[in-house]
Amino acid sequence: MNSSTDNNTYNNSDNQSENSSDKHSRAAHEGAVNESTTHFGYEQVRAEEKAGKVAGVFHSVAGSYDFMNDLMSMGVHRLWKRYTIEMSGVRSGQRVLDIAGGTGDLAAKFSVLVGDCGEVVLADINESMLKVGRERLIDRGVLSNMEYVQANAECLPFPDNYFDCITIAFGLRNVTDKEAALRSMRRILKPGGRLLILEFSKPVTPGLGPIYDMYSFKLLPLMGKLVAKDDASYRYLAESIRMHPGQDELKTMMEDAELERCEYFNLAGGIVALHRGFKL
Repeated sequence: MNSSTDNNTYNNSDNQSENSSDKHSRAAHEGAVNESTTHFGYEQVRAEEKAGKVAGVFHSVAGSYDFMNDLMSMGVHRLWKRYTIEMSGVRSGQRVLDIAGGTGDLAAKFSVLVGDCGEVVLADINESMLKVGRERLIDRGVLSNMEYVQANAECLPFPDNYFDCITIAFGLRNVTDKEAALRSMRRILKPGGRLLILEFSKPVTPGLGPIYDMYSFKLLPLMGKLVAKDDASYRYLAESIRMHPGQDELKTMMEDAELERCEYFNLAGGIVALHRGFKL
């Protein structure tokens, strides 16, 4: 199978929809999409502008993405991703989609698990991130069962009932219409397939919240400024985490998208959570 960034291989049968009556309170307090505005961090922007603003963030950080992830999490993000892989249940011969796949950490592991008779698709809306991921996986010799597709999670260009497993790690909070994305993911899952969402969430350990806030709003932008020469992108990171739905709210959103047996697992005291749901 040849690697390709062309998403014309697949048919897009998704329909996007937006449905909201209160353009201020839902965006500001629930982080939901409405007909005209949404949030970009703490900033209110027109809904059609958010994807471009998020793209600008990731164009800026693509080259230092892996190093900054290691620095910010002290390497623990690799354990969170390993746990995601263990909970995925991916086996030889299966077909896996890794959305917002970035530099390919999950995709590389899935490539080994599915083997030559399986398929892994690394998808990302951002061209710079997709390019970095493709180059790094090729350098690591990941070739035969890997595809690369530039795609929007809200309208994924794949047939119905196509994938055994879909993962999205630290990407859902950047999606404008999360409800549409969840419906899109469910549509392309096979019956019995599972969706795993690894994302920053809300601390649940007593006393952790204030410490995490100080780290997020003081240290993260400073590290971004000193290491990546970009404090604004890491300030957006902290703000986007705060605007993202909490554990129970995201679980409800998955259920509303008709995913079943939805559950979540808190990691690092709830700073990160892994959500899992099935298409039955």
